[in-house]
Amino acid sequence: MSQVAVEQHHHEMSAEEKARSIDNQKFAMWLFIASETVIFSTMIVAYIVFRIQEPEIVKGVHEALGLSGILLVTFNSFLLLTSSWAMVMGLREIQRGNRAGMIRWFWLVAGLGVAFLAIQYYEYVQMASKGITLYHDPSSEFAGFGMRFYAPTAFHGAHVFAGVLWCLLVMRRASKGVYDKNSVGVEIFGLYWHYVDIVWVLLFTLIYLI
Repeated sequence: MSQVAVEQHHHEMSAEEKARSIDNQKFAMWLFIASETVIFSTMIVAYIVFRIQEPEIVKGVHEALGLSGILLVTFNSFLLLTSSWAMVMGLREIQRGNRAGMIRWFWLVAGLGVAFLAIQYYEYVQMASKGITLYHDPSSEFAGFGMRFYAPTAFHGAHVFAGVLWCLLVMRRASKGVYDKNSVGVEIFGLYWHYVDIVWVLLFTLIYLI
């Protein structure tokens, strides 16, 4: 076998190994998403059961929140969905070889994620002031709701927080040229961030709108 043929063979093997590595990374992320889905599903089912068994308590919470509370959460949902759009734009830029463009878009992703968490914290403070707390007080008119509400929403908030940190890491690595020739790391982060957004759409619909 000629030297040229040997080099071509090694190049092909390297490309094959690279493709296998990419597939493994994406598969690992899908496994992680599946495991998190099980946890979220358990919390969502617990809320649905409570919603069916205690409709008056849930109605009372919605009335306590009022229109302003619903509008605040709606705006917060808009911020999170916008961050997904920004993530897609950032991925497009790095795939075009525009490292600086990707970083600019990802700063928006991180900023919107932080804004979402800040508004969620403000919402928690407002709900606590109305007596909607994690502590189960049988004498409270909102008894039992706090546990079913804070568990899934705070767990989701933890995912947003982790996503913001991951986003900053991706930007740092991008600034060093890590993704110039292979953007799979950005794509995997995108899978995670889209998943977080999809879960929030479900939580928002079940908890605040129904």
